[in-house]
Amino acid sequence: MLTFGRLITAVITPFADDGSVDYETFGRLVSGLVDAGNDAVVVTGTTGESPVLTDDERFQLYREALSAVGDRAQVIAGTGGYNTAESVHLSREAADIGVHGLLQVTPYYNKPPQDGLVLHFETIAEATPLPNMLYNVPARTSLNMTADTVARLSAVDNIVAVKEASGDFDQIAEIARTAEDGFDIYSGNDSDTYLLMALGGVGVVSVQSHVVSGETRDMIDAFVEGDLETARQKHLHLLPIARALFPAGWPNPIAVKAAVNLSGFSVGVPRSPLIEFPAAMQEDLKSVLDLYELDAFLQPAAVHA
Repeated sequence: MLTFGRLITAVITPFADDGSVDYETFGRLVSGLVDAGNDAVVVTGTTGESPVLTDDERFQLYREALSAVGDRAQVIAGTGGYNTAESVHLSREAADIGVHGLLQVTPYYNKPPQDGLVLHFETIAEATPLPNMLYNVPARTSLNMTADTVARLSAVDNIVAVKEASGDFDQIAEIARTAEDGFDIYSGNDSDTYLLMALGGVGVVSVQSHVVSGETRDMIDAFVEGDLETARQKHLHLLPIARALFPAGWPNPIAVKAAVNLSGFSVGVPRSPLIEFPAAMQEDLKSVLDLYELDAFLQPAAVHA
């Protein structure tokens, strides 16, 4: 029995023209993602632009997400950071609001040693009874959490999963080999999902699912049902959109916000210091989106129904 399910969207934070959080649009987006096949959403992760959100904005986003999903899906709050005490505070507040789980990113900038990571994550886990998912994303944090560290942390009762975005399949295999039984491994890169599941992973914390949840879900379900050839074909079919959402030099969520806007669902542009995707690159992105059956909730008729 998986704690968080198989398809999880790391959801963007919509902003209004004046730069404020657009909570109404956020609620509709989260509801649409659940309708499209998501088991859970991560709120205030990196894709949600957590570094530029205030605490009050974070907490209101958790409330809005819980209201939108009801009993249909789970809400995972991204409460990790480079300050252990602050992560504990955010985790406790999120737990009091009623979220179902917590995402804890590897501390960035101060780059602690591996023993420091263990202490950091153990301290956060002890602060609430909620299940925690670790998040290893060296490209964003400049720090890799090793397989040995993940295995040590998998012994903590409420550290139940890892989102692995290192792209290091030898490391991912070692996590699968050495972590405690029942510890879940999620792909943190859409382009890695099929390969990671072949090593024992259970699913993905996805970005492409903002626009192709249905097709992503179909690929995962085919794999779980043992139809590996169908899953392989679907995975290869999805590679262009996975790549288009992470163009070189344009950090997430710049491209995915543009993709959602281009699909007919207005979510605004990123907050500074991120910027809007250039118009010329949006044209190329649109040509990729046209290759797919986009999720129904994105269409203007569904948005305004």
